[in-house]
Amino acid sequence: MRALLQRVSNARVEVAGEVVGAIGPGLLVLLGLDKGDDEQAAARMLDRLLAYRVFADAEGRMNRSVTDTGGGVLLVSQFTLSADTRKGLRPSFSSAMAPAHAEALYRHMLGELRSRHRDVAAGVFGADMQVSLTNDGPVTFLLES
Repeated sequence: MRALLQRVSNARVEVAGEVVGAIGPGLLVLLGLDKGDDEQAAARMLDRLLAYRVFADAEGRMNRSVTDTGGGVLLVSQFTLSADTRKGLRPSFSSAMAPAHAEALYRHMLGELRSRHRDVAAGVFGADMQVSLTNDGPVTFLLES
């Protein structure tokens, strides 16, 4: 499982020209699910991303989490994060979780995230999405389980 966290001033997702999810300041989380990922791995990833300190404290140091700041979280499924790009000129997706299983785990994670955090928005699993964001910093981290 990979979660690409981007600290944003704002972010939104459109499907077919309609905004389906949007946040102000917070985290855009692009999520890649791999074969073998499960609800335990999802719980650990949620623990990490909600507690990951990427926001400035009073001294300007990255010491505050999205939970501390009350910022939004926009969760977007992105299977391309599961690509193996180590060789060749075309990515391999052999390690990506099958779509039916990935959708179930994504929905589970989204439900858990909504139960644990106040401001949550999401993309549409499997849809052709247009993601817009203003990366604040820029600050981007890749969390892997």
